Amino acid sequence: MNVKDYLSQQGVSFEVHEHAPAYTAQEVASEEHVSGNVLAKAVVVHAGEAYAMCVLPASYKLDLNEAAKALGVTEVRLADESELAELFPDAEVGAAAPIGKLHDLPTVVDRHLATDDEVVFQAGTHREVIRMTYSDYEKLAEPSVADIAVHL
Repeated sequence: MNVKDYLSQQGVSFEVHEHAPAYTAQEVASEEHVSGNVLAKAVVVHAGEAYAMCVLPASYKLDLNEAAKALGVTEVRLADESELAELFPDAEVGAAAPIGKLHDLPTVVDRHLATDDEVVFQAGTHREVIRMTYSDYEKLAEPSVADIAVHL
């Protein structure tokens, strides 16, 4: 199920915005005229025997050691493009929405995002974003919150 259908089905309020194609989180933030501190990017990791989704601001990078601690494993590695294509068949590679629950993935959100009123994230394409309240996002994604990222 794509993220827009999921959000509609859950009855939460959200906006969809279209922009020129953008392939990095910082490019998406620029296209949307929002701070990289507000745009959430999904970083998928292989943790132990499973995958997990780490969600952090576009202006941050994932700290693999802290992600491993937050997920309760000894180490994690970034998922590659072929793994992403298999995990998210309803999204363009690199544009998955940061709601791991849609794909039965545990989700960890960096503490920097958890303090925002609003969250903006890719809607499964390199041309669309979703804006919604962080509180609604949190209800749907059911993430744990940890310090998993460092500012670029």
